[in-house]
Amino acid sequence: MTKNILILNGPNLNMLGKREPEIYGSKTLDDVKKECERHSTDANLKADFRQSNIEGELVSWIQDAGKEHSGIIINAGAYTHTSVAIRDALLSCDLPIIEVHISNIYKREDFRHKSYISDIAEGMICGLGTQGYILALDAMKNIIKK
Repeated sequence: MTKNILILNGPNLNMLGKREPEIYGSKTLDDVKKECERHSTDANLKADFRQSNIEGELVSWIQDAGKEHSGIIINAGAYTHTSVAIRDALLSCDLPIIEVHISNIYKREDFRHKSYISDIAEGMICGLGTQGYILALDAMKNIIKK
């Protein structure tokens, strides 16, 4: 049976390809979505790929995730470093979580070094560009098999 994986993207990720390409690359979020959908099909998964700049919308999606999803891959963007609400929603969803960041947050400004998600996630992938999403899908497949 195909497992549905929720892939959430936080604020400003809709600007991929335009915003700071020297850090985030030239691919758009739509490019990343297509790659994830293609890869998830090959891995016998279904990628439910979403983006919002609104913290409450992300929280609502996380709260509803258990109804249809087997795991969450999240790039919370700036909310990674600020949102207790997203952390609390993730804690309550009872699903495996993988945190993804396109850039290496530990090679950037000090405020980006603190994540409210890392310690509750199965793992984190950062600094490998948009390939991190594909690696997260592969890891999630292995996690939900167990």
